[in-house]
Order: sequence, then structure tokens, then C-alpha cells
Amino acid sequence: MFEKLEEIERRFESIEADYNNPTLVTNPREMQRLGKARAEIEPIVSAFREYKRVTGEIQEAEALLTDAEMRDMAQEELDRLRPKEAELELTLKSMLVPKDPNDDKPVIIEIRPAAGGDEAALFANELFRMYLRYAERRRWKTEIVDHEESGIGGLQKVVFNVEAAGAYSHLKHESGVHRVQRVPATESQGRIHTSTVTVAVLPEAEEVDFEIDNKDLEISTFCSSSAGGQHMQKNETAIRIIHRPSGLVSTCQDERSQQQNKLKAMTVLRAKLLQMEIEKADAERAGIRKGQIGTGDRSEKIRTYNFPQGRITDHRIGYQVNNVLAFMDGDIQALLDALNQDEQAKKLATSEEAA
Repeated sequence: MFEKLEEIERRFESIEADYNNPTLVTNPREMQRLGKARAEIEPIVSAFREYKRVTGEIQEAEALLTDAEMRDMAQEELDRLRPKEAELELTLKSMLVPKDPNDDKPVIIEIRPAAGGDEAALFANELFRMYLRYAERRRWKTEIVDHEESGIGGLQKVVFNVEAAGAYSHLKHESGVHRVQRVPATESQGRIHTSTVTVAVLPEAEEVDFEIDNKDLEISTFCSSSAGGQHMQKNETAIRIIHRPSGLVSTCQDERSQQQNKLKAMTVLRAKLLQMEIEKADAERAGIRKGQIGTGDRSEKIRTYNFPQGRITDHRIGYQVNNVLAFMDGDIQALLDALNQDEQAKKLATSEEAA
């Protein structure tokens, strides 16, 4: 680990020298590249330098233990410095864990009802509102791409963007089957029903991530059926794009023109293709392929929302929330943080095993 840290520090010093070269002002692109590279490793270098300072002080204090007059003071210093050394070492190990390359990206979220009929459609709408409220709390911009309502105020499907740098790092663990247990509004006998909704969180892909051949695309138009598209029922402004090689389908009907809908549909298509590549790479590393959302069956749950008991349980880490109303109003950051911490701990354990 320390050899790698020394190498990172040398690289940082080299970048610093290049960045401070007066001739660089004539090359703004290179200045931007160096500035980004420096910013990425500066926290690691700062922590490493602090670690070396602390270990140096520990060595000095240990040398004084043989001095009868200085022994007590030296021991006090060691008692103070050694926990700090251990804490810094753990911090450095965490910093060296490989970062998810998509963490800084905005996201596209797709929500669909699965098992449970009308109740699943209703809960899909509530999850949609939960994510919108969460985005509002963080002052993130959201934009609907595709939106299909059911007849009882639920959703058949919704696709929307969260346009914020780093949104993927916060929301990526929301992918999966969300199970709800409660008495539906449509239930006359007071029985508790169990329904499921699938959520897919896709990192938004830039055009440079994929070169899509137009010959591989089948593009068709249809009349919008979204709530926002009532005035254009007679015009085929909605867009459906099929990517023939993969079979992926992307639609958009919430904008007023075909061109706007086409641009949004292509954005979703690129994100789906990127997700396919991510899953393929994960499968190769793990030796097993597992989709984000499975079949939507009740047994494939990542989280259960139990309204009668007022409890939400994330089954992956055993985390429980006892304030269902606040959670459904977008107060989900504590759980998202716990999921990210669990991911970091697993990555750290894997990297230590590899070392």
C-alpha cells in the first residue's frame, strides 16, 4: 500500500510542476486536464503526508522512552498519536479502493409496477414522488422522459432524469425490486396485500461512451398518451427507438416535438446500452450474470415497505427505518449513506484480500 502511496505522491508532484509552468496558460485544455488530475489525487496525498508526519512524531516519542525524565511525556504523546495513526491508515486504505467510474454521472431512473395489479401501479407512483422529493431536498433538477398513468392514479411506467453530477453515486443502490405490504385503497375487506415495483437506476451515458450506428436503429412515431401530451393527440410526436442488435427499446412522449422526444429517447437508449456493458463486465468478474431488477417476483426484493408495522427494511444490509411517512416524503439519505458505506467496506475487504 505504501509503495502505491509513494507513487501517487510522486505523480502529484509532477502534475503540480507541470500545472505551475507559466507556458501552460496558452493551453487551457491541458490546464483543465491537469487541474482535474491534481484535484482527484490531492486528498490522498494530503492524508498520506499527514500520516507520515504522525508516524515521524511516533518515532521521535518512542526514542524518548529510554529517557527517565521524558518517559511519561513521551508515553502521553504515543497514547495520543497511535489512534490517530490507525485512523489515518484506515482512511488511506479506503481512499485507495477503486472508485466506480460512473459515480459522478447524472442518472436515468425507470419505475414500473410488477406483481400486484392496481396496488403495484399506485405504489409505483408513490416511489416516483419519493425520488422527486429527495431530488428537491438536494436541489437537483429532474426531467420526465416517459410517463404512462393507469386509470386509478397509479403509473404503468415512468422514466425520468436526475440531472446532477454525482447522482449515480447516491442512487445506484435503489435498483431492484421494492416490495410493499399494506391494505390497498381498493381493498374492501381490509386485507393486507403484497405488491412489487421494479426500479432501474442507469448512469447517464455521454455520446462519446457509445458510437451508435443509425443503421442499427428502428425509429417510429406514435400519438402521445401522457398527461402532458393531451393537446397533441392528433400529432405523432412521441418517439419509439429500437436498437436492433441488443433489442433494447426506448420511448419518449413528454415533449412537444418529435425532435425533442428523439433526443431524450436517445439519451435513455445510451444509458441502457451503458448499463448492459456494466452488467457484462460485472458478470465476467463475478462469473455470474445477474440483472438489475430480475422478474419483479415478490421473492426478489431488495427492500420491504411494511405500512401496518410502520417499518421499512432494506434486506441487503438489514437496515430499518421506522418513520415510513418521512421516508416516502424523500427523507432517504441515511439509508443511501448506509448502503454506500457497506459497498465501500466490501471493496476494502476485497482489496485487502487481493493484497
